[in-house]
Amino acid sequence: MMSDLDKIKTLRDSTGLSFYQIKKAIDEAGGDEVRAKEILHQLGVQVAAKKSAREAKEGVVESYIHNTHKVGSMVEVFCETDFVARNMEFQQLAKDISMHLAAMKPGSLEELLSQPFVKNQDLTIQELINQNIAKLGENIQIGKFEVFSL
Repeated sequence: MMSDLDKIKTLRDSTGLSFYQIKKAIDEAGGDEVRAKEILHQLGVQVAAKKSAREAKEGVVESYIHNTHKVGSMVEVFCETDFVARNMEFQQLAKDISMHLAAMKPGSLEELLSQPFVKNQDLTIQELINQNIAKLGENIQIGKFEVFSL
């Protein structure tokens, strides 16, 4: 039987959310880790909805070249402040999205957002972005992207 502390650690490792948010979700779920994960997912959706109207003018341009050098991608990932743009977690998100683009080659933004993330098939790209919005506290948007292949 896992203790609440073990559940918090597991959920923190998988979501990156704060101790307080995770503890609150576990308490609300009556100790059920699966239900707590669902609550945290809903929290990410709610936070993303609140922040979606905020203007995202900062960000990064990220690229990915596959080890075969036959496919690559570039993507603009926007956030609200340069502080978050320099954050390692935000930059990792941009790298992950760029890698996903090279692997899945979506034709449109809507298709990209609905695709299962290549590193975790349980999450769509939109859900991955929502998690990062909840974690980083800023609106995050995908701008232009391009996939290049031989």
